[in-house]
Amino acid sequence: NEANADMLSRRLTRQGFEVRLATDGLQAVEQAQRERPDLILMDISLPKIDGWEATRRLKADAATASVPIVALTAHAMVADRQKCLDAGCDEFETKPIDLKRLLEKMQALLAARSPR
Repeated sequence: NEANADMLSRRLTRQGFEVRLATDGLQAVEQAQRERPDLILMDISLPKIDGWEATRRLKADAATASVPIVALTAHAMVADRQKCLDAGCDEFETKPIDLKRLLEKMQALLAARSPR
């Protein structure tokens, strides 16, 4: 929801991240293809197309395939985690978001992606 996205966005900005928001899955795909972010936090419950489909599209596109994607979802079952990974997500975080744990996952993915 918009309030949660705004709150997480503000918290990440305070941590030094530059944040861009998309309001639906189609916008997320188009924005990622246009802006080539370093990392994507993908809410799974998005309108128009869900986060699973948005992730599949981004991972199928050579221009965005290497961008790490962290699934953000209220679905906490093992099968839900596997569904996110099968769609192409690199990591998985359940809601409510534990900011410390999310930041650790983000830093690990960004460090693995950056050239040595």
